[in-house]
Amino acid sequence: MDTKVQVTADKAGSVIIKSESNPEFGHIRVEQTRMVLDDNGFARRKKLSALIAGTVEDLAGFGWGANQLVDGKIIVKESLTPFNKREPGRDYKIAGDSGIVCSIEEQPIYRKHFYTFSAKAEDETLEHDNGEAIQAAYAASKAQGAIEPSKEFDL
Repeated sequence: MDTKVQVTADKAGSVIIKSESNPEFGHIRVEQTRMVLDDNGFARRKKLSALIAGTVEDLAGFGWGANQLVDGKIIVKESLTPFNKREPGRDYKIAGDSGIVCSIEEQPIYRKHFYTFSAKAEDETLEHDNGEAIQAAYAASKAQGAIEPSKEFDL
């Protein structure tokens, strides 16, 4: 079962985090734990977070406090078009710990979490087609981490 969305705060207790480059703008970070199914159909709980950007004045209009539970949900959107044109790499869909960017026909997949008030909103995901490269990266990683038996204990 998915949990309600929770408003987070920074270490100082501030819910609205002001932009360093323009203090008139900022964001609120929200979290939700959702039940998800991975590519193999394995169910697991996963914590998702999203940033709600806006002017500080508009964000204050929510009237939210730290740890407050709010209606809505966090959804996942994947796209072949970058969400951030200036820094497209910040939203790459990475395959687990492999460091490999998931792609379709050698085009990177971009992944971002969004908060929405709509209970009917659904995730928009894309199936990658570079599974062989991802499996090779995991195999190489596993081989590098292999433990060699100590010669002291040879029989």
